[in-house]
Amino acid sequence: MATERFDPSSLTNAANESFTVRRVFGEAYERAGTIVIPVARVWGATGSGSGGGEMALPHHGEDGAEDKAGSEGHGGGGGYATHVKAVGVFVVDDTGTRWQPTLDVNRVILGGQLVAAAVLTVFALAWAVKRR
Repeated sequence: MATERFDPSSLTNAANESFTVRRVFGEAYERAGTIVIPVARVWGATGSGSGGGEMALPHHGEDGAEDKAGSEGHGGGGGYATHVKAVGVFVVDDTGTRWQPTLDVNRVILGGQLVAAAVLTVFALAWAVKRR
C-alpha cells in the first residue's frame, strides 16, 4: 500500500497565506464620513520535518531458511502559529489622518501591579532599616 509522503512546501504555502499584509491592515470601513483602518501586530512561526528509512526484518522462507526482507517507512509533520494583536486604527477625515492607539488594559493593570510591588518593597526596606 503506497501512502502519500509529507510535503513541507504545502505547509509553507499555507503559512505564507496566513502571514499577509491583510492581517496587519484590516478591512477599512466608513462611518459618518470618516474612514477607519484597523491595524494589528502580527507574529508567526512555522516548522516542519520529515524523514524515512529502511529496516531489514528477519523472514523465514518455505524451506525454513532465514533471509532478510526489507521494510521501508517515512513520516513527517509540521505546523505553524499566528498571533495577531490589535494595536490601533488610522482615522482619515476632513482634518487629515491621525493614529489612534488601542488601550491594552492588561498591560495597564500589570504596570500598576509592578509599581505597587516596587513601592511596597521600598517601604518595607525603609521600615526594616528604621527598626534596627
